[in-house]
Amino acid sequence: QVQLAESGGDLVQAGGSLRLSCVASGSIFSINAMRWYRQAPGKQRELVATITSGGSTRYADSVKGRFTISRDNAKNTVYLQMNSLKAEDTAVFYCNAEVYSSLGLRAYWGQGTQVTVSS
Repeated sequence: QVQLAESGGDLVQAGGSLRLSCVASGSIFSINAMRWYRQAPGKQRELVATITSGGSTRYADSVKGRFTISRDNAKNTVYLQMNSLKAEDTAVFYCNAEVYSSLGLRAYWGQGTQVTVSS
């Protein structure tokens, strides 16, 4: 059984910063890509950032230059450093990971962490 657990969501003023974390636990052999998604009220879930097992990164245009995704493979953890936050960044943020375990290669989701940016 593999689980992802996010943390770090909070209420912050516009222009502020937050760091989200997501830890994968369970019988994990390896983790391929890890991603952060977000879903704002009334909107579809959107991909925010991706990091491959080799450390290559990609970002949504709306967060380029403000957000940084990173990972610690030894800790099975992915981070999202968010700077210069805007009101439109308000959303529930979810992590997603492609995990190879005893069940094979599957994608897992965390439960989400709320980020609220006040203007």
